[in-house]
Amino acid sequence: MIAGDTARLGEQLLTAHIEADKGDYADTVLLPGDAERAEWMARTFLEAPRCINRRRGALGFTGLFRGRPVSIQATGIGVPSFLIYAHELLDHYGARTLIRTGTCGSLAAAVKLRSLVISRSAQAESAQSGQVSGLYGAVASPDPALFARALVKASELGIDHHAGLTICSDIFHHPQGRGRFVEAQASGALAVDMETSALYRIASHFGARALSVCTVVDNIETGELTDYGERQALFADMARLALEVAVED
Repeated sequence: MIAGDTARLGEQLLTAHIEADKGDYADTVLLPGDAERAEWMARTFLEAPRCINRRRGALGFTGLFRGRPVSIQATGIGVPSFLIYAHELLDHYGARTLIRTGTCGSLAAAVKLRSLVISRSAQAESAQSGQVSGLYGAVASPDPALFARALVKASELGIDHHAGLTICSDIFHHPQGRGRFVEAQASGALAVDMETSALYRIASHFGARALSVCTVVDNIETGELTDYGERQALFADMARLALEVAVED
């Protein structure tokens, strides 16, 4: 099945990758990469969450936060997987606000483990990373109102956070190691992830709003790394911030 195709199963209208009915997703969708994180966020923070997608293990949920409907949908790792879910949510399900709740690697010693990085702008790594520079190479930006609101809310909640340029890469295990980030660090980039530039560009294409908020799980400059066993617990600040931003319209 190619992009844009749909398939009918009984009376249910499906996309190729999401089994939810139209109307199952809220206008605002949080986008963690990890399906376990999506479920943890839904069970921890949403009132009356219901699972609306299990296809390919990419779990999706809708519930209420402060009385407002919010959805959470796992996207997998990297731009190709992320864009499938983002496109179908925007094009087929009518989502209007997408907020990435992911992980990132810090590129600066001052951007500590477990802090949050709010991406003010995102740029794809060079063509050596596997990115298609013509499509994702330009600097892309979040919705200004969402970005401003995230800064205010993070301060109000007392959350350790940083805001600035982030880099988006296709390749996790790169043969050049951390040396590939020298130019990005020189330009002031705070962190690297694998989805944010694609998020900002596809949201712009659909006239939707987007924001990326990521938790620092390793520091490429210092070599520090969080333990995988604490991953869900250390995402609490990120999830809370994203939800507060999502519902304050």
